[in-house]
Amino acid sequence: MFQIVKKPFDIVTFAVIFRHGISIHLLLKKGIAPLKILWEPLKAEIKTRIPSHNFRMWIDPLVQKEGTGNTLVLSCPNIFSKKRVVNYFGPLIESEIERVYGKGCELVIEVSGQSRKSRLTTEPDPQLSLPNLNGHPHNGRFLRKDFTFDQFVVGGNNDFAYSAALTLATRKNPQQKTLLLLSKTGLGKSHLSQAIGHHILLKHPLAKVYYTTAEDFSNEMVQSFKNNSIPRFQEKYRNRCDVLLLEDVNFLTGKERTQIELNLILDTLFDLDKKIIFTSCYLPAEMTKLNERLRSRLSCSLISNIDPPNFKTRVRILKKKALFNGYKIPEEITNYLASELTEDIRQLEGGLIGVTAKSSLLGSPVDLGLAKSVVKNIVRHRQNITVDVIKKVICKYYKISNTDLVSRSRRLSIVRPRQIAIFLSRRYTDLSLQEIGKNFNRYHATALYSIDSVNRELKKKGSIQKQVEFLGQKLELGKY
Repeated sequence: MFQIVKKPFDIVTFAVIFRHGISIHLLLKKGIAPLKILWEPLKAEIKTRIPSHNFRMWIDPLVQKEGTGNTLVLSCPNIFSKKRVVNYFGPLIESEIERVYGKGCELVIEVSGQSRKSRLTTEPDPQLSLPNLNGHPHNGRFLRKDFTFDQFVVGGNNDFAYSAALTLATRKNPQQKTLLLLSKTGLGKSHLSQAIGHHILLKHPLAKVYYTTAEDFSNEMVQSFKNNSIPRFQEKYRNRCDVLLLEDVNFLTGKERTQIELNLILDTLFDLDKKIIFTSCYLPAEMTKLNERLRSRLSCSLISNIDPPNFKTRVRILKKKALFNGYKIPEEITNYLASELTEDIRQLEGGLIGVTAKSSLLGSPVDLGLAKSVVKNIVRHRQNITVDVIKKVICKYYKISNTDLVSRSRRLSIVRPRQIAIFLSRRYTDLSLQEIGKNFNRYHATALYSIDSVNRELKKKGSIQKQVEFLGQKLELGKY
């Protein structure tokens, strides 16, 4: 048991003890402990042991709060700052506490305005596990905590989609039951979809919100057939679901049995006045290998397109994400990133994380030179990448002729390179599916099938993934 002295050590007394190397641990052994552990002297020592940028961003904002005799309580500005401090600097702080005070003293880090909840541990984030009703995910996914309406930046590119999502989430229009969020990858459709789930759960905590991808849904159904548990699968989705968030519905093209089962589920949900939110990279009319019933269901949804953000919106996105993550980025750097990283929001995030991480690792400030070095490794020089260039690279790599590439040959040695070429054309050009298909003497449905086929192979992380990465690097570096 510690004996608490009647008068606490003041900062001057502590500094003298600290400066002369007198171990507080010896005082503790004698049964004497300060009323509270002082943070400022420890912080001064930590400052000498880490890069100045890290100190300014993560350690300096920490504020000591009242604690017990053997506890140091530090307050962080937000949950993300807490996580960063705990994961990256917690061991250092603890080692300093132990070095000065000895074992038996503890560190508690909490968020400003919140009651004390834990010690120096990474607490599991309270998340709704989906779609399993017992709180354990089964082929389902978690809602991202930052994918909320208040973290979504609204601009001219997405204002209609935002309004449609918010209206459905708030149930202001009882007639609106289904929503299809449409965009290329990385423009925010997943964010809006999950924001709907978050909002509904906030207002209606007992609502059963299922968030899953079309691929996971298909895999779960197949496993249910194999395990003779299809009735349980059907019961879960048909009768025990209030809101269904189904990502990447275009994945179901060509999967007839899954489409049939999904149709039955959607019919039930629709009849029961449940809410259904789809996301897709393609319009229903472009997904020709969907059965007519499912295509009709998707077409009857409120289709809300999301376009790439303009410069002003990209600036606002960067500022929003920097604030949310506790990054301190100069205005000049924010504007530079927004002007150079125009592909999608994921690219913006990559630039933001890149400059912050590189600054932290090098111990240097976030300046224009550092930002340029990060952007150089991110930016894809799309203006130089055309379908013809892609054909040239594919033919050279696979040792086939352009005639073979656009032929009707069904040999695997021709089909696979053709599929990859179509996939890369979709990734690196702004051409429509129809235009891409025409360049390869194919209909847009075949182009879509090729893209989905390569995407499935990429998820296996096998040889196809290595080939696509290699060819992508060739294109991006201009090595034709």
